[in-house]
Amino acid sequence: MSENVGDTVGWREIVAPGYRAPLIAACLGVWLHAADGLLVSTMTPAIVADIGGLALVPWTFALYEMGTIVVGAAGGLLSMRYGIRLPMAFAGALFTLGCAVSALAPTMEVLLLGRVFQGLGGGGLMAFSFVLAAVRFPPRLVPRVMAAISTIWGVSAFTGPLIGGIFVEFAHWRGGFWFFALQASILAAWIFLQRDEGDAPRSDQVEHFPLRRLAWLCAGVLLIAYAGIDVAPLGTTLFVLLGIACLVLFVWLDSRHEQSRLLPPSPISFFNPVGAAIVMIMCFAAATTAVTIYVPLLITSLHGVSVLVAGYVIALESIAWTVAALLVSGQPPERDRMFILTGMSIITIGTAGLIYAVPEGPIWLVAVFAAMVGFGFGTAWTFVLRLATEIAPKQETRRVSSALPTVHRLGFALGAAFVGIVANASGIDDPGKLKFTAAMIFMASLPLALVGLFAATRFVRGAAA
Repeated sequence: MSENVGDTVGWREIVAPGYRAPLIAACLGVWLHAADGLLVSTMTPAIVADIGGLALVPWTFALYEMGTIVVGAAGGLLSMRYGIRLPMAFAGALFTLGCAVSALAPTMEVLLLGRVFQGLGGGGLMAFSFVLAAVRFPPRLVPRVMAAISTIWGVSAFTGPLIGGIFVEFAHWRGGFWFFALQASILAAWIFLQRDEGDAPRSDQVEHFPLRRLAWLCAGVLLIAYAGIDVAPLGTTLFVLLGIACLVLFVWLDSRHEQSRLLPPSPISFFNPVGAAIVMIMCFAAATTAVTIYVPLLITSLHGVSVLVAGYVIALESIAWTVAALLVSGQPPERDRMFILTGMSIITIGTAGLIYAVPEGPIWLVAVFAAMVGFGFGTAWTFVLRLATEIAPKQETRRVSSALPTVHRLGFALGAAFVGIVANASGIDDPGKLKFTAAMIFMASLPLALVGLFAATRFVRGAAA
């Protein structure tokens, strides 16, 4: 197969013999992780009506994110120590267990336990899907693989809520969990029966599994998640600072363990390209969190649109992401840096536009800027993984490929807490201040996008050097 950098890549190449199984595993792993969150969002009212626990609803998402981030962070290390097949199959089994516990839950407290297992399994499936894309495909095919994954993610934006609605309307919400448990169990069994294909477990890792570091990461995520759930200016700020302190401690401890590091060297830095890529992803994730959290609430209150219309506005972000990824996925490697900068610039413009569009309208303008955010991610994300893993030392490929999606989720957690503080401080509970609050939320998000854009320039310049 030709590796000339100027060649474009056809779709047939990623489904050739030898690539078909890892592509299916990666796409199905992402599908289960992405669709599950939207499924639960749709079924939540029926769940609360049946088993109660309204006050605990935010934790169904916080605990899922915690599991996703923690196992996602360990994905690279697990794949280096045990290969990809066994850990990914185990992640599918954990996801199956979590769905079963949630389906059988008599109370919300038991359902939360199920969500922890679902988060652990879903985070593992997502992390190993990205590792598969990075290590089982040559660099020239990675953008096509990422486009396929992005397409699955976009499809989940529609089918997740649709599946949840069907079970709520025509059966029972517990059936939704059983449906995903069945899919996860089949995927886990299929992955387990695959051959390792040169990715057999390694025996040269002697350090113990980093439980203490993961505990600090878990504590940091939980504190930040709680800060975004129970919003109060002083208390939220305190919990965010404590959470950030735990995350800083996690990064410091991780850097001291060469053999079992979860992250690449200097993971938060403007002075090395991989560190800049991680800063870029975290900042842009944090800057765009407000789109998902607050745009539906604000446009229904300010402009009188229905919840369905608000949902379509948010869905446009996922659609635009998918469309952009499909449009640019066949581009050769020498264009990676151009598309990354272009995509991140589009996100920044979209975030800036929402400062005016959300409080003032019209709705079509909000939809345009929300779609720009998704289109920017789709344009850039397709090439971030290829460029970051290409410039990283060979022994860091798995760590980098696993760290990127994990940092993305961490950025969402940080962003949720940050915009929660801004919304509360600017008076989101006061209908008379809602326009002001809407403008402040996105005005506060813009500096995060600008820092991300600066990190993007450092990333592509460092990669060029």
